[in-house]
Formats: sequence, C-alpha cells, structure tokens
Amino acid sequence: MAPFTITTLPSSRICHLPKAPNLKLPIRCSAPSVASVRSKAANFDLKTYWGSLMVQINQKLDEAIPVRFPPQIYEAMRYSVLAKGAKRAPPVMCISACELFGGSRLAAFPTACALEMVHAASLIHDDLPCMDDSPSRRGQPSNHTIYGVDMAILAGDALFPLGFSHIVSHTPSKLVPEPYLLRVIAEMARSVGSTGMAAGQFLDLEGGSNAVGFIQDKKFGEMGECSAVCGGLLAGAEEDEIERLRRYGRAVGVLYALVDDIIKERLNVEGVGDRKNKGKSYAEIYGVEKATEKAEELRAKAKEELDGFEKYGEQVLPLYSFVDYAFDRSFSVDDASG
Repeated sequence: MAPFTITTLPSSRICHLPKAPNLKLPIRCSAPSVASVRSKAANFDLKTYWGSLMVQINQKLDEAIPVRFPPQIYEAMRYSVLAKGAKRAPPVMCISACELFGGSRLAAFPTACALEMVHAASLIHDDLPCMDDSPSRRGQPSNHTIYGVDMAILAGDALFPLGFSHIVSHTPSKLVPEPYLLRVIAEMARSVGSTGMAAGQFLDLEGGSNAVGFIQDKKFGEMGECSAVCGGLLAGAEEDEIERLRRYGRAVGVLYALVDDIIKERLNVEGVGDRKNKGKSYAEIYGVEKATEKAEELRAKAKEELDGFEKYGEQVLPLYSFVDYAFDRSFSVDDASG
C-alpha cells in the first residue's frame, strides 16, 4: 500500500544559497560509472566507518548534556540519549550526507547530535503508557519505568529544544552560514511536528490496519529523510541534490522499519515473538513475502536516488552501504564501536 503524503513547501519557493565558504570540494577530471560505484559500495567497510563515527558521536553527546539543575531531568535525558544500545543511525547518515558534498565533520557534528536528541525524545514519548506502552527500549528498561512517567515526559520535552539550541550554539559559523542553519532547524522542526513524526504516532494510536503504510512513512521515513537532508543542507548541496537526499532518506528509513517488521513477524511465526502491538506491523498484515517484496522495492529506490550522485565518486559509498545494511543487517551495530 502506498503511504499517504503531506503537502510541503515546494523547493521552488525556497531561495537557493551559494556554496558554504571554506569547504574543500573535491576536484575530478571524470565521473566514475554508476556500476563502478555500486561495485565498490558492496565492498565498503561500513562497520568500521560506522563504529569510528559512533565513538566520536557518543563523546560529543556526553559533552552536550552535562548534569545541571534540576539534576533529575538531566539524568533522565542522559539515560536515553547515551543508551549503549543506540545505533546512532540518524547522526551517522547526516555526517555521511554532509561529507558527500565536501562538508566537514566539524560542521555536521552539532546537527548530528541534535538529531539523536530529538530521536531519543520521540522514543521516550512513544514508549509512554498512554502511547505504545513499551517497558523496554534499546535492550534496557524504557525511560518512564526508571524515572517515572512525569520525569520521562519532562526529559523528552527538554531534549527537543536542547537539540535546536545545540545546533545554533555549537555549529562553527566559519563553516556553515546562518541561512543554512535556519533551513536545517526548519527541516528538523517539520520532521518531528504535526505533519511529520507526531502525525505518524497519532495514526499509530488511532488508525486501523489500512494506515500502516502512513505510519511507517511518518514514524520512520521522516527521521531518515531529515537526517540525510540536514547533512546536505549543511554542506550547501544544490536544490535538486537535496530532493534526491529527501527521497533517499525516506526510503531508507521505511526500509529499516520494514525489515524490523519482517524479522519480528518471523519470530512470531516461530512462537518466540511478542504480538503485543498486534495489527500494527506491515509484515503481519500483508505477510512476510509481500513485506519482503516491498523492502526490495525500497532498496532499489534508495540506490536509484544515489545513482544521481555518481560525480562525487567514492564519497557516496557510505550512503549506498546504509541501504544494504538496512536490508540484510550484515553485522551488529552494537559491536561496531569495539
């Protein structure tokens, strides 16, 4: 089932900005073929790449959320953001998209950390008894089971604005012009708002089985889209490149969630799964075979979008590899950072 879509401001109404200053863009005499880049992507060491970034991201997140007054809120915030089971997919995708266009990691880290903050906040709220009522998250008790519902709500409420303020206060102005940051903040606000992830959670609560496509598109596709787009915006990508990243990120986000559904449904069939949220899984409603076909379509769509970046050569390899990882889960991200 094709997901619903929400009308957004057309790109033609957004003025295009020049390339950011002080960015060292690669110089190439000729662009490699799509087949050549895809072939190299198959051999790209994503686990090492991802793991090295996780170490840096975890350190910067630790520094970004020091315990202040009132300490209880900060402890609850840190509990979810710094959870050992966090895979850091949104920040890693953001950094990879920024580097694709010659951007610096120093320029991307603040936004990458902000993405993880708003992601963690959304998970804290999703797990609440009045929402998905989940007792665990990322292999440990969910936030409200440790700190209580009241503190979990406050922790999530505090993480959203902290993410936005962190972008403004920590992004080097010499690397990223202020108008770029405004677009990044607007993109992030849109993705978590009433037409984005919040809409997905609403339908998760109120919608029937026919809304599962919309739910996945909004709850999971939005974060993937936002992560990729923000990386491109930081590096001053062209408008058509931003739109490619938008389609790519959404496809990968939904693909990841869909494969999770498939894995869980196979466990359910074997009698070892948890059918607590019965009727909310694409694989459960349409079957594993149909869900797998949908996953293949999303995988192909994501790679097709990346084919348009062939002129950037090997800088696109991490983004290609994310697609394959989302589909086949060839390694454990939890162990990637060593």
